[in-house]
Amino acid sequence: MKVKKIKSSKILSKVLYGCICCAFGWYLHGKMMPSQPTSYGMGDPYVLVQNLQEKNVSNQKKYIAQIESVNSVDIIPQVSGYLEEILFKDGSYVNVGDKIFVIEQRKYKADLKSAEAKLWQLQKEHDRMEKLHKSGDVTDKQFDAAKSALRQAEAALDLAKLNLEHSEIIAPISGYIGKTLVTKGNLVSPNTQKLARIVQMNPVRVAFSVTDKERFRFLEKTKQSKDAFVDIVLPSGDVKTVNAKELFTGNEINAQTATIPVYVDVENEDHLMVPGNYVDIFIRFDMGKKSLLVPQVALSADVHGTYVMTVDDNNIVHQKYIKLGAVFEDKQVVLSGLEPTDKVIVQGLQKVRNGIKVQPTLVEQDR
Repeated sequence: MKVKKIKSSKILSKVLYGCICCAFGWYLHGKMMPSQPTSYGMGDPYVLVQNLQEKNVSNQKKYIAQIESVNSVDIIPQVSGYLEEILFKDGSYVNVGDKIFVIEQRKYKADLKSAEAKLWQLQKEHDRMEKLHKSGDVTDKQFDAAKSALRQAEAALDLAKLNLEHSEIIAPISGYIGKTLVTKGNLVSPNTQKLARIVQMNPVRVAFSVTDKERFRFLEKTKQSKDAFVDIVLPSGDVKTVNAKELFTGNEINAQTATIPVYVDVENEDHLMVPGNYVDIFIRFDMGKKSLLVPQVALSADVHGTYVMTVDDNNIVHQKYIKLGAVFEDKQVVLSGLEPTDKVIVQGLQKVRNGIKVQPTLVEQDR
């Protein structure tokens, strides 16, 4: 079998042709692909930075609390009769003294007239017996019976007036009245279900539990300060700061939880706090002092402690170790290690190290 010998010149030409094709293809790849700066030596990394905030921060602690009504009333009829009128709209606000229900009044007006007539009759009889008693024509026992009958008639008249008065139900407090539980035309009596419920909305009471040790702190702070401030995180996420009208504790410790309830009455003029709601609250007894705050997403830690990465005016990254204080909302108080003018990296920390240059974008934060 013969083997054909390939010339070395042909091999060399094919190798050169392949190299040229590869080089041309790599050139086209570089032209068609856009440049993407990365942290791997192909450009400065992109990071997001935030300015530090300064706010008044006081010593405070977060509690889970429930909003309660200071006053609430179940409307229950005091007399029997058919429900004739409903004088409010379900869910409306009623003021103390407003007429809200009318129960059938004809019977009670008739009872009142009958009681007045009976009293008039017995008053005449009493006056006649009194004259006869003075002249000695009736005995003491007969005159006492006339006086007793008159007193009973007076009491019957008072009761008739009271029943007629109770046939009109008046709102005993101001607040929101709920759904009507008995509709017009139904027979009601003191033994039937309640007619409606009124809940006072201003002020409201914030109730939460503390340990016995915290209870003494609250009492001591109450003695030292005239005012207590309550920051309430509403279900919408908004924070409402209100002045506590009154702060007091319960009189028994729960044996199962070893806690005692604390109650704070606060203003609720805008009616944003609804009894029954669970809210987060912060209690403080002063307006606090101005403190520097750092976002928690900017914090990192190693064996040397907690640090943040900052960016200077030349876009150079600096690692700064800091000392932290209390948590405030979604941030943390900085006791030392940062200046108010520092900008901290909040996104892109995995791409940076101390001393490198970055391309920062400033992100505004909620005030």
